[in-house]
Amino acid sequence: MELIQSGQLTTCTQLPYEPFQFRQGDQIVGFDVDLVDLVAKRLGVTQQIVETPFDNIQSGIALDTNLCDLGAAAMTITPVRDENLDFSDPYFDATQALLVPPGSDIAGAEQLTGRRLGVQNGTTGAQYATENLSGAELVTFDDIGLLLTAVQTGEVDAAINDNAPLLDFAGKNPGFAVTTEFDTGEQYGYAVKTGNTALLEAINGAIADARADGTYDELFAKWFPAAGQG
Repeated sequence: MELIQSGQLTTCTQLPYEPFQFRQGDQIVGFDVDLVDLVAKRLGVTQQIVETPFDNIQSGIALDTNLCDLGAAAMTITPVRDENLDFSDPYFDATQALLVPPGSDIAGAEQLTGRRLGVQNGTTGAQYATENLSGAELVTFDDIGLLLTAVQTGEVDAAINDNAPLLDFAGKNPGFAVTTEFDTGEQYGYAVKTGNTALLEAINGAIADARADGTYDELFAKWFPAAGQG
């Protein structure tokens, strides 16, 4: 198998996106990091992570320009993205969620009319808000770190994003709450350049093996302790 750098599997991701990928000291850690390490081990190489804007990952630009071999960024499989990338088998079920600050009266979509709702550029959350929450004033941010800061500072009244990072944030910041979730039936996949079937087969094999031997459940419990099960 040909990799862009001999002896390593180069992964594009956007930071931070806890608990999937984020900095912990001088290390990049998370659920995606651990799963892709299994792919690298299967190939007999090590993983090298390249921080990349999310839009460059989901559009296929990062892969098509050989910046990386694989995109791992808690990325939802969608028909539009599938035109520009080849996705692995799904490895995580996700849905959209609404995060509010302490003291907020926003319990759901009906309270968002006329309110400032933060979204992350290029995400399915932004798409969902555009299509279904037209009464809200959408404010776009380039990454989830800026989005969460905007909720903390009051720049926006609420934020929509995938449930896992918002639940993680609320669990670590007393008073902040996920008040509702929107069941969108989303699933995450890892992305490779269109036509890179050899790497895709290695990814799918690593995911299947991890599910079969219990490693997936161990990693899920490690990074999502409040969920109870995967």
